[in-house]
Amino acid sequence: MSTYGDDYGGQGTPPMGTPAHAAPRSASGVLLAHDIGLLVVRLGVGLLIAGHGAQHLFGWWGGPGIHRTGLDFARVGYPAPRAMAVVAGLVETLGGLGLAVGLITPLAGAAVAGCMANAVAATWHLGLFGGFELPLLIGVVAAGLALSGAGRISIDALIPGLRSQRIGYGVAALVLAAILATITILLRS
Repeated sequence: MSTYGDDYGGQGTPPMGTPAHAAPRSASGVLLAHDIGLLVVRLGVGLLIAGHGAQHLFGWWGGPGIHRTGLDFARVGYPAPRAMAVVAGLVETLGGLGLAVGLITPLAGAAVAGCMANAVAATWHLGLFGGFELPLLIGVVAAGLALSGAGRISIDALIPGLRSQRIGYGVAALVLAAILATITILLRS
């Protein structure tokens, strides 16, 4: 048997283009890399959006606070703008923190994605590279995390029902978020 063993589909030889001296990838090494990658993405996006929510809710880090955020919501046509500002701020803050620590990740990711869908709709008139590219990117990453799950370095890994992410959880959460985001966007005047 070759030094490559069964790591290459039982062939004993590496796939075409793989250097002969390359060590085979172990399943545990791939899983660890996957989990660390998910942790980095979750922390980056989760803390960024949680901080953004805290700016909206509390005015922290030079943010507008709830009053000015409500005025912004009124300007773009949302009914009950102050209430909508509170909801958006809470979704950003709690959803972002949920993503960062990996807690109920399908729901946290879907909530952030739905909130970002509203941000894209509100800034659509500015164009892709003039206003809505950042909310679009955050929404896409959050949706991806809702589908992939948090990985093994998360609070979800300690919860039996979420320990092994099922694609159905992410899909269901994203469908719910899409319905709620669509209704919210349609409420704008």
